[in-house]
Amino acid sequence: ACPVTACRRRLPRLRCEAALMMVWRPAVFRPAVFSLACLLATSTFTPQAGTPPHTLVEENDWTTSVSSHPPVALSTVSSPIGSHRGQTPGSSSFRVATLLSPVTDVAKLCVCDLLAAQCDVNCCCDPDCSAADFSVFSTCSVPLVRGASELCSQEAAVYSMNFTAVPPHRVFSLVNQVNTNIFCIYSANYRPGLSFISPVVPTENNFDGLVKEFSGNAFSTVADAFSDGASAGASNATRYEYGVPIQTNDSFLRFPVPLISSQCTDNNPAGFLVNQDATCSRSVNVENCSVPALSMLFYTNVAILQVPNSDNLIDITVQTVNGKLDLNSSNEAVHWNSTDQVCGNVVLGVSYLIQYSDAGEITNASVSFILGTISRTLVPIEQKFQIRFTQQNRISLPVSGNPGYVVGLPLVAGFHSFTSGIIQSTNRYGQFTILQSYLNQDCLAIEGNRTPVIFGYNALSGCKLRYSPNSNCLVVAEVITNVLIGQNFPEYVASFGNSQPQNVLDWVPVTLLNTTGKDSCQIPVSLDIEVRWIKYGSLVNSQAKIINVTAQLAHKSLQAGTAQNVQVLSSVTFIDVSAPAQPGYRAQPTIDAKLPFDFFYPFV
Repeated sequence: ACPVTACRRRLPRLRCEAALMMVWRPAVFRPAVFSLACLLATSTFTPQAGTPPHTLVEENDWTTSVSSHPPVALSTVSSPIGSHRGQTPGSSSFRVATLLSPVTDVAKLCVCDLLAAQCDVNCCCDPDCSAADFSVFSTCSVPLVRGASELCSQEAAVYSMNFTAVPPHRVFSLVNQVNTNIFCIYSANYRPGLSFISPVVPTENNFDGLVKEFSGNAFSTVADAFSDGASAGASNATRYEYGVPIQTNDSFLRFPVPLISSQCTDNNPAGFLVNQDATCSRSVNVENCSVPALSMLFYTNVAILQVPNSDNLIDITVQTVNGKLDLNSSNEAVHWNSTDQVCGNVVLGVSYLIQYSDAGEITNASVSFILGTISRTLVPIEQKFQIRFTQQNRISLPVSGNPGYVVGLPLVAGFHSFTSGIIQSTNRYGQFTILQSYLNQDCLAIEGNRTPVIFGYNALSGCKLRYSPNSNCLVVAEVITNVLIGQNFPEYVASFGNSQPQNVLDWVPVTLLNTTGKDSCQIPVSLDIEVRWIKYGSLVNSQAKIINVTAQLAHKSLQAGTAQNVQVLSSVTFIDVSAPAQPGYRAQPTIDAKLPFDFFYPFV
């Protein structure tokens, strides 16, 4: 049964709010659609002054207001309801759900009418205001109300105040304004085309369809979007195109991403040539290691279609340090260790590498994993996913600018080799790095955690060192040095974002200044990197060029035999040292006059 409360008000000039409708189905409660049904089933009726008396129509104790000259047109949908005031289920009882139709009459539009059954101050179009109210107005907050701006002839309602009259009164007039735009609409043959589509009213017939459509986390699932749109568009496709979901032998290649919260959603298709990076979390029971998303087979037990709707399948191979790995014959499956109470070989990172040809065909697919061990203290777990596309028989190296650096891209760095120029790391985000801060702030625990130096972004990171009296000063100094500069501190930085490794002159050496004192126990406490750059080229399209990089490692003396807390810092500063542009002028033209030899004849 569906109880409904209706309000009855017979006085004109008062608003009658149609009551909310609570929707119930037998033995089923749908809270996800309750707010939708209540919102769509609510209507507002605003009588206008001077309209004929209203008529109240009564049917089964329900009240509906009907006006012979309503300000807005109402679209009604009748739906059967349940018992009310003693009615039994199945009895003849109806509720009329009303929706407001678009109001296009400028004389009835009033955007400043915000108070129900009350006069809004300085709102000259408010029908609730009387002549006495208008006499105290100081201005009209909305002096002009126009119709559709796309039309060549626009009807406009003009409101103003006549303060010379006693008492002051409102002046209202309807005028036609001419749109001077040459692309205006002279005649609108289809008036509903200028309005938005009205929402669907919940009824007994369409209620189940609305529940299916709006009761989930998203209004349309990825599988539906794939089956309805992507597969229909690729039904006759002979090649992959950008953004088209990659098809497999069962559906499509899944790339987990977070949807609404941080929880992983597996039903997300990987788009062709769309490089993606995602991080999401999973809440799992550690003692139950059989969750499919924690196993490597979940990401490899599919075959990719070489082209859409073809029978040629491409198997996904697992890449390891030692080559390819056969998961069916290996011992790398997820397992539960009851002795240590941990779950081993859990997938914490997935990286796809898809190779394609010029013809839009997928020629090879490989995946690499990051495995780890989790316990109850690490739940929920965080997983990272990545997918990259490379073209067959081509080696593409990403750059940080063309030619000058682009703000937000990492610095290009490497090491000098006399035989082969500059040697760079394949990880562009690991060529020039600094210390990465963490919550625990323990310098000895975060060794090896680095973050890239990004052009144009000043950075500051740090950690804390607990120096005990029994600590070996030399060992501590060596550890902190590795924390600050990392294992592979670069020797050269590229002047431009696309500097070639073979052109050594396009690279700037990194100057490392190591300032130490004469004390016996000194440890490094800060690494300050200063990058100086200039604007190169024309003023219209200047390019960023790095001209100098200096890294200064500062030390601090410690007293032996005393416990101390030392703050270790690492910073990056970008300084623009461009010289201001000077106005210049071309040299004055020189006159090189040559006369014929007999020009002054017969005088000379």
